Amino acid sequence: MTTTMDKRGWRRCLLALLLMGGLGSVQASEDLALIETINTYRSEVQRCGVQASEPLPPLTNDPRLILPANGTADLQDSLSASGYPLVNVQAITLSGPRNAQAAMQALSESFCRVLLDPQFIDIGVSQEDRDWRIVLARPLLSGRLQTWQTEGEGLLLLVNSARAEARQCGDQAFAATAPLVWSAELGSAAESHSRAMANGNFFAHQGRDGLTPVDRAELAGYGGTTVGENIAAALDTTAKVVEGWLASPGHCANIMNPAFSELGAAYANDPQSDAGIYWTALFGGQ
Repeated sequence: MTTTMDKRGWRRCLLALLLMGGLGSVQASEDLALIETINTYRSEVQRCGVQASEPLPPLTNDPRLILPANGTADLQDSLSASGYPLVNVQAITLSGPRNAQAAMQALSESFCRVLLDPQFIDIGVSQEDRDWRIVLARPLLSGRLQTWQTEGEGLLLLVNSARAEARQCGDQAFAATAPLVWSAELGSAAESHSRAMANGNFFAHQGRDGLTPVDRAELAGYGGTTVGENIAAALDTTAKVVEGWLASPGHCANIMNPAFSELGAAYANDPQSDAGIYWTALFGGQ
């Protein structure tokens, strides 16, 4: 069967297709804008309730977490069908925000604890008109890790590779700088704090015992005068950990700081904890 259409009909169809394509592009750009805004929010210290947050690495945009904004399907079933290896998930539905800025305002006012939860490392955002769905998730740990000393020394190699190149960390520009050397004392202190976070199910630079990174370094016998610390959670390879730190201005600045000359790093895991695995890198300088 064949059909015919006059020129005006073709023009109307073409215009409709162009408008639909343009609308899809606008929605996609708003989705990405919201993810970028959320990551900026997570990278800074926020006051959520009575507690201040720790700066967090950016969430990764995972297409498997992009679900219909106004869908009614079971969340677990949808993610299982998408192939995402789920451990934990939080889905937020908003109705009303006209753009990413308005959506972020609603999220920060009502869902700051979810946005600032260190166990979540992936995100998917979808928008249909004024309906939004934000899915934050933590996947199964897939990496087969060796001892904390071996992984810590592997992390040191990645840090030194990053320090070998000039780098922009947020507003700060850093020149390439000298490599760090391994410190057994800092490594011991890093392992102790990673273990404390994993067993105590918390994520913070200050331990439940009140000790700070400087305190832990001193107790481990480190004699340097300058100490800095990066922490991470839920990431199961050193490459993911360092990649996340380099994308976070404060963590990146620690990595590139020429005042540091030594490093100790370690991980610890506890399947009963929220994030599953916790990392600490202690930087030191004389």
